[in-house]
Amino acid sequence: MVVVAAAIVAVFGGSEALELCSMNEDGLTACKPSVTTPNPVDPTPPCCKALSTANLTCLCGYRHSFVLPSLGIDPDLAMALPAKCNLTPPPNC
Repeated sequence: MVVVAAAIVAVFGGSEALELCSMNEDGLTACKPSVTTPNPVDPTPPCCKALSTANLTCLCGYRHSFVLPSLGIDPDLAMALPAKCNLTPPPNC
């Protein structure tokens, strides 16, 4: 468990605000209901706005990582968000 926590701290920059692939904590929070099982909801406008400025290629890189599940995020739901927000997902994601 300590290793997981240390890896998350390393990814997110320790005591700095949570940010992942150019999505700040507010954007991540806005999208979390759409990527959380068992009852995900459609993404909200604030989620889609945050996702529109995110680095989608970077986010795709977390698809097979332990980071998303450790945050309670379903990777498959996360990878489906760009299309639900009418954004073009990165190729090979």
